[in-house]
Amino acid sequence: MPARLVQCSPERDRSSPGSIKIIDLDLSKYDRIASRFRQEQREAVSCLKGGIDTRNSAFNHLIDRIEQVAIATRDPLLLMGPTGAGKSLLAKRIYELKKTRRAVEGAFVEVNCATVRGDAAMSALFGHVKGAFTGAQTDRPGLLRAADKGVLFLDEVGELGLDEQAMLLGALEEKTFLPLGSDDKAHSDFQLIAGTNRDLFAAVRQDRFREDLLARINLWIFSLPGLKNRSEDIEPNLDFELDRFAEKARRRVTFSKEARDTFLAFALSPTANWSGNFRDLNAAVARMATLAPGGRISTHIVEEEVKRLLASWSPGESPSPADLQEFLDHRQLEELDLFDRAQLAFVVDVCRRSRSLSEAGRTLFGVSRTRKTFSNDADRLRKYLARFGVEFSRICANPLCQQTDC
Repeated sequence: MPARLVQCSPERDRSSPGSIKIIDLDLSKYDRIASRFRQEQREAVSCLKGGIDTRNSAFNHLIDRIEQVAIATRDPLLLMGPTGAGKSLLAKRIYELKKTRRAVEGAFVEVNCATVRGDAAMSALFGHVKGAFTGAQTDRPGLLRAADKGVLFLDEVGELGLDEQAMLLGALEEKTFLPLGSDDKAHSDFQLIAGTNRDLFAAVRQDRFREDLLARINLWIFSLPGLKNRSEDIEPNLDFELDRFAEKARRRVTFSKEARDTFLAFALSPTANWSGNFRDLNAAVARMATLAPGGRISTHIVEEEVKRLLASWSPGESPSPADLQEFLDHRQLEELDLFDRAQLAFVVDVCRRSRSLSEAGRTLFGVSRTRKTFSNDADRLRKYLARFGVEFSRICANPLCQQTDC
């Protein structure tokens, strides 16, 4: 639509009649700008996925939304998901994306909250002045100040003590905090990314996490699925891990066709629970590639690795009764026999590893199904969970779970 627009503008001080400009409406220029914008968006999404051509539609939608939010806001982001789902890696990629877009100037500072407790946590996070406690021989700025104008990633934020949570809330709201032993407030303007594998809402009900802090950091919640719920992405991630090994070891390792087919058949089967998620896959590839003679992974090596994985998963198949605290309060647990606790814990674990209520029912009632004792496995499981006031949707909180039959 080639055309020209006449734009008339009055002067601010009214000293002259104003000005007239001719604006060229060349839409081809707009097309070039729009094309460049789409290219930048594709590059941003690729950055967040680490260049992996992921195939799971729900996960790809999640990454698209994270890309949109990460660029547009400096509000806290909360990454939820099981251990090994990639929360730490995603946090780093969010920072890299923001850095590329000049949305942050400072550094990326990562803290595993499970490794810092008590005074050590206060000192590590908020710093201290000389003489604040025994052994404090010099000033320590703290990690919050190190993240000024950058990104602070608090992994396993649910492990922070209540005192540290209160200090963190003040730092988020006021951008200031008091280092240990200091009368002068320190300043830090950082963006918080928090990661957790805990149900923080349940932790609030159990008085283990501050409700006001959760209200501050739950503006943007993104739940990362485990590897079990992203079966379409196992193959591209397998190739990604081989590339990572080649970069580290400086030698290229490949599968024979039969070995690759054997490993993928196992990886996609119900037998593979991938309890460690991508950490398990990374370790498996590293072991097989290291043992591969002549840079070729054979079927024999794959079979050995499958046995190793199954052996490592078997001790943890049944969760401890303490895991039921996510669904039952202290009083409810006390009223259950140990037998009922153990049985319910096993059922919960099967539900967590299943993509739908029907799949969990088929696993739990497989023998009954062959005998046609019961006609509806999903309904039978639903009624069992209802006895304890538990819904499948709470157990399988991952957005990728198929909730249509819940």
